[in-house]
Amino acid sequence: MASEFYNLKWSTSKSEEYDFSQLKDKVVLVVNTASQCGFTPQYAGLQRLHDRYKDEGLVILGFPSNQFGGQEPGSDEQISEYCTINHGVTFQLMKKSDVNGDDTNPVYKYLKSQKSQFGLSRIKWNFEKFLIDRNGKVVSRYLSTSAPDSLGGEIEKLLAEKPAAKSEL
Repeated sequence: MASEFYNLKWSTSKSEEYDFSQLKDKVVLVVNTASQCGFTPQYAGLQRLHDRYKDEGLVILGFPSNQFGGQEPGSDEQISEYCTINHGVTFQLMKKSDVNGDDTNPVYKYLKSQKSQFGLSRIKWNFEKFLIDRNGKVVSRYLSTSAPDSLGGEIEKLLAEKPAAKSEL
């Protein structure tokens, strides 16, 4: 159920609780990230999306994870500093966590339960992306190879849609 998305909570990279209820009526892009990956340059593309669409209702959440080749070994503070200095990141970075396995964070448990990739729920690599509409429904999942800039059309379409009436959620 889409409204379950709004019941989720996780911590930011600064260990502050982030309540997903604040995302109601927003289009959300959730990405598992890593600072030492071949896909790390996607931070710049994610930031461009953030800059272009944040005022229209897009929220990007980056979830650092060290589960793929040990490519995110730093602390939350080191990750945030790296992303700011090297990629100009101003979108929300979350606390480093697992996106697969027994210790998968609740956000990724939910996202993977809603949208599998080629019949598999597990995250294959860094920079997989989930796109959530204004009603909390996971509408798309993208492989790591999908450049952030290629998502603009679908994001624009979702931003143009009106949220469902509260009674419909």
